[in-house]
Amino acid sequence: MHDIKTVTVVGAGLAGHASARALRRQGFDGSITIVGDESHRPYDRPPLTKEYLAGAIDEEELSLEAEGEDLGAAWILGTPAIDLDPAQRAVTLADGTTLRSDVVILATGSSARTFPWLPPGAHVLRTLEEANALKSELVPGAHLVVVGSGFIGLEVASTARGLGLDVTVLGSSDTLLGRTLGPVVGVAVQELQHSHGIVIRNNAPVTAIRGTERVTGVELLSGEIVPADVVVVGIGSIPAVDWLAGSGLDLPDGVACGEFGATDAPGVIAVGDCCAWFDPIRGRHHRVAHWTDSRERPVAAIHALLTGQRPARPLRPSYVWSDQCGSRIQFAGRLLGSEEATTEAGSLETGDLFQVFRRAGEPVAVVGINQQHLVATWTKRLAAAAAQTATAAAAQPEHVPERTLA
Repeated sequence: MHDIKTVTVVGAGLAGHASARALRRQGFDGSITIVGDESHRPYDRPPLTKEYLAGAIDEEELSLEAEGEDLGAAWILGTPAIDLDPAQRAVTLADGTTLRSDVVILATGSSARTFPWLPPGAHVLRTLEEANALKSELVPGAHLVVVGSGFIGLEVASTARGLGLDVTVLGSSDTLLGRTLGPVVGVAVQELQHSHGIVIRNNAPVTAIRGTERVTGVELLSGEIVPADVVVVGIGSIPAVDWLAGSGLDLPDGVACGEFGATDAPGVIAVGDCCAWFDPIRGRHHRVAHWTDSRERPVAAIHALLTGQRPARPLRPSYVWSDQCGSRIQFAGRLLGSEEATTEAGSLETGDLFQVFRRAGEPVAVVGINQQHLVATWTKRLAAAAAQTATAAAAQPEHVPERTLA
């Protein structure tokens, strides 16, 4: 491997910051340039739907940078990347600047999926600016309609209800979070939301957001119009890779990369939820839009980049949490869809459900509501099992070769 002296990180969010930090902590003393399309330094997004939206914390408290942290990086903020020449490892910015480096790290994250037209008063929530726009409209007594019953939508619903709004959530599936956490937990979450006065309507697919000068309602597939003073659209995310369309990189659902971030282009790696990494358990590329993955995977990717070797410690099981209506929902592990779930503590009635998912008799994931201790204990067990699997995998050839520099 050639010596690496310069690195360009495209993306100044969680994964980009984690990549730059990992470079420094793993001994890289060369030049780092960090490019961001927003004008802000790296900030934490999960609180945008909760504490920040509720006014419990301010913008300064969102910072991902530790007090006194200095990565010795050059920051180019508020100027998005618009093109990549992988062969030259050259990134072109919207102002015409071209950055060439030995390594390019793609960490552009994702953007909110939405409808073709959103009138004033209808919002998506992914950035600080979007949170500020929504925050100003959460007035007690107003009717908020949340389109989408995923984590973001349910967290916004919970926060808005706490601020005194009337809230209706429109979901397109049979149960809340059923495809993510299973039907039993979905019922428990729905009961939790309902107990706080939030109206949940399942099987209510939305076709359009109504309004011209101001949002007036949400149109359902049935033709019904649900009136609304404010609307939040939380129907998933799209990997922010449009700017890579002419690069020649494989973009199935994000940037296709190996288990530790390497793309088909030498010296170009991808991290965070802009990429679809090869999952050896699934046997295919898979995109994960979770905070913990975007924070931890860059550490492994940088290790593989700098050493050309697998990390000695495998990644922990995928982990996601959600705070809603005074309860904490946690999930750890990896589900393929054929697992059997058993309730091993708590119940629906007591609001402290804990389930274990097993595949071929082996535990592969857990989910808990207000069961932090059990989730932590089982996550360690899952991590130990993952370490054994990783040790076995290390003896096998890579399905997608991890490349560094030509």
